[in-house]
Order: sequence, then structure tokens, then C-alpha cells
Amino acid sequence: MALEELEILARIRDLFPGGRELDDDCGLVPPPASGERLLVTTDLLQEGIHFILSWHPPELLARKLLAVNLSDLDASGANPMGFTLTLALPPALDPSWLDAFLRALAETATKGGLRLLGGDTVGSPTGLGLGMTAFGSARRWLRRSGMQPGDRIFVDQPLGLSLQGLRRLQGGDRWDPALPDPALRAHLCPEPRLGLGRRLAELPEVHACMDLSDGLSRDLRSMALASNCSVALAPDLSPDEIEGGEDYARCFATPLGPEELRDRLGLSFRQVGRALPRAGSPLGREGDAWVPVPDRAFDHFRP
Repeated sequence: MALEELEILARIRDLFPGGRELDDDCGLVPPPASGERLLVTTDLLQEGIHFILSWHPPELLARKLLAVNLSDLDASGANPMGFTLTLALPPALDPSWLDAFLRALAETATKGGLRLLGGDTVGSPTGLGLGMTAFGSARRWLRRSGMQPGDRIFVDQPLGLSLQGLRRLQGGDRWDPALPDPALRAHLCPEPRLGLGRRLAELPEVHACMDLSDGLSRDLRSMALASNCSVALAPDLSPDEIEGGEDYARCFATPLGPEELRDRLGLSFRQVGRALPRAGSPLGREGDAWVPVPDRAFDHFRP
């Protein structure tokens, strides 16, 4: 059965919170609460680059699409408010796959109290494309550019697990819901600790934060350059923990120690580095010397 655009739009309006109000070319973005600012983030997941369709069950891909957008908002200290959805659909896509994807996305959005604010559907001759723009409001916009020399850099979740899951998929392993594998789950359906970013933004001693989507070797570089600092990486980090992307951990800079953070937030954090008072690439220890850490993140524009 071929895809029909009007049927897809009708299904979206039926499934999603706010869908029945989508009867115009524009949608209404809710105003932020008094004293807060409106933030926006956009992500695109493209078949063949971000996912392989035969590896990725539609329900897990739907949750991942929403999670990666909400992770950006959360790391900025924002509460999510709603999102737009853009679908670039190849004509050979199985309608039952699309329906399972939409139902899972709508269920996840409903549980999170998120409304669909608009979007678009187009045909695609080059594979499935999934685009989302999410809106949130923040009292304090927690940016990546506030790191200060001497700050400790912490993460809230294990690193490198998504990379291990990707390697297992490349090696032939597949997701089995009856025997859920943690590494496969980390890659196929990441679960960022949403809500922590808002709590971090309430601590004035937390100077900067971002989510780890490209891996420490790229993301710490971005944070350091934005803050005119560098970072000395912790010596106990493994190569996978430095290289691996799509972990979606909160990565934040603060002079507070792990004990005080645990007392205030009720969580344990791992220190992955310390900010240095000079701009440059992250540094790792090789014997008695500090040397620049290569950027090992995936590059969309590099073969």
C-alpha cells in the first residue's frame, strides 16, 4: 500500500496532543512563563547517516528523535513546551512502520506533556529523514560558554556505551525486546536524565552545561573554545569514553566537588576533566606530558 499525504496528516492530527489544532499554515508557540526566556533546538536524523532502518525498530527511533531534542533543551536549563515534526518519506516506506513510529512518538509526547505545534511532510528519493524542532522555556539559560579556569567538569551518566552498541549492530547483533542489551539500548533508545539540567541551572556555582552528543573529544572542545579555556582530561578515561558519541549525558562545569554536588542533588557524578586558564584543545596525559587530544567525533563533511 502506498503512502498518502492526506492520510498521514490525518493520522498525525488524531494521535498527537495538539494535533486537532493544526488546521493552518502556522502553529502557535506557547509563550514562556513570566521571567523565563524561550529557547529552541533542532535535530535531523537521516537514514544512512544517523540510523539504519533495518537495525532500528520504529518505536525506539521515535523515542530517540524526541530524546535527543529534549536533551539539548534540558542541558540548557529549559523545560520543554512543544515541538514541530518534519517527515521526509521515501515512497517504498512500509505504512505499518510509519504508523508504529507515529504512535510511539505520540505516546512519548503525551507522557511528557508535549504538544505538537506544526511541521511538514515531503517525499524523499534518498531515504527517510526525521526532523524535529523543540521549544522550551528557561529562567536561567545555562550555556556552554560559561566555564571558568579551575572548574571541574562532571558527567551524570556512563560514557561510551552507545558506541559499544553501534559496534555490536555493525557486527550483526540486533535488538531483542525479550533480551534487552544495555549497549544496544543506549544507542537505539538513549535515556537522558531529563530534569537534571533545570536543577543544575538553579545552582549559581554551575557555570556551563551541554549534552554529550558528539563525544568528549568534540564536545569538550566546543565548551572550551566557547569559554576561552582548555580542559585537562581525567587520566582514567578510556578511548571509548573519549571518542564515543550519542551518550546524551549532562556535561557541566563547576568549582563544586562531588560530595557537595551529591548533597545538593542526591546524585553521584563522575569528574572527567578540569578547566585550564588558556584557550585550546582538550589535553590528555601521555607520560609526563600533556598533549592535545585529537577530535575523534563523526564528521558529516569528512569522508
